[in-house]
Amino acid sequence: MTIGVGGCSKEQALARLHDMTEGAQGIALDEYRARIASAQAYMQANEIAAIYLNAGTSLRYFTGLKWHASERMVGAILPAAGELEFIAPWFEVGTLNEYMVLSGAVNAWHEHESPYALFAAVLERMNVAANVECPAIVGIDESTPFFIADGIAQAAAGYRLTNAKAVTAHCRMVKSVAEIALMQRAKEMTLAVHKAAASILHEGMTTTEVEAFIAAAHRQVGASGSYFCIVLFGEATAYPHGVKEPQVLKPGDMVLIDTGCVLHGYISDITRTYVFGEPNERQRQVWNAEKAAQAAAFAAARLGVPCGDVDGAARLQLQKDGFGPGYDLPGLPHRTGHGIGMDIHEWPYLVSSDRTPLAVGMCFSNEPMICIPGEFGVRLEDHFYMTEQGPCWFTQPSHSIDDPFGVNAGC
Repeated sequence: MTIGVGGCSKEQALARLHDMTEGAQGIALDEYRARIASAQAYMQANEIAAIYLNAGTSLRYFTGLKWHASERMVGAILPAAGELEFIAPWFEVGTLNEYMVLSGAVNAWHEHESPYALFAAVLERMNVAANVECPAIVGIDESTPFFIADGIAQAAAGYRLTNAKAVTAHCRMVKSVAEIALMQRAKEMTLAVHKAAASILHEGMTTTEVEAFIAAAHRQVGASGSYFCIVLFGEATAYPHGVKEPQVLKPGDMVLIDTGCVLHGYISDITRTYVFGEPNERQRQVWNAEKAAQAAAFAAARLGVPCGDVDGAARLQLQKDGFGPGYDLPGLPHRTGHGIGMDIHEWPYLVSSDRTPLAVGMCFSNEPMICIPGEFGVRLEDHFYMTEQGPCWFTQPSHSIDDPFGVNAGC
């Protein structure tokens, strides 16, 4: 099929979509308890006395509490042994209790008081004693804003503060069956939205119009809207994260759409690139090189292989097709992929410097984008997860430049 021929109206395309969230269950309470147990076992084995989880995805991962970070300290303290406790402003305690999934005591501070002094006092009560001569190790969630980390450092001088990434990444980068199922559904939702978006393209359409349609389409499949959305036409597709001004669609333009949604806290992230109209020979050659690089990365993803070797396989294939070498343009200017889960970019990463061995349950994007400044770019992004048998696609890669979804995307 040719994109842009026999397309749908926006209303027709939306009507063909349906709520896809039926049966999708959030994370069960027992799994939150298992996550806490796993973290504490790791902390005990590595002599980490406690960690602080700031409002954000790590707090939600371990406790189920969805709370956005702000200028006020809200989080949880997890000791290596014993019960997790929360810390929050006094006036937020009622709301926090309402949103709490995994229960725990709440330590509250009034607006004129120091939450950092309260933090230090809670550690003492948890038997994580301050000792200047032999300080206990306390991890701080890596997403914690500097002002909170600095406040803790000044109030808890008798502790050795460190990055809690050693604990949070250890637990979070290996996904459970339930987590993979949620991401699978979220990605299926976004792929349906991609197909719908391809069906409504017409000459003269703007990128902002397409973005608005994609947000509506994500709502139609059961999400709250788009978690993010990048729509690029023509030369702008050579810029991985877009350009300042919107573009107007013309025949022969390369179209790049990168978008995703959230389902029970887990994120989808899929990119499709194709031509509006009939592709020319140059567009075909570059698109096929991108597909080959994506396939090479997938083939290299084997259990025990360092993450960086997957990136290397994609770059080697691109170099064979005349791109690069390395990060040189025209070619691939960024890493081949990233971990994904509750954050769109999380550990580990498919980049040469990351030597983390691939393990069952790890989930990655695979997107070795080709950027050709002054011409166009091509990014094909699908995600895979590691199984005992090797990598498994969440969504099947794009079929061809002529039929990017392997089916007729028209009405």
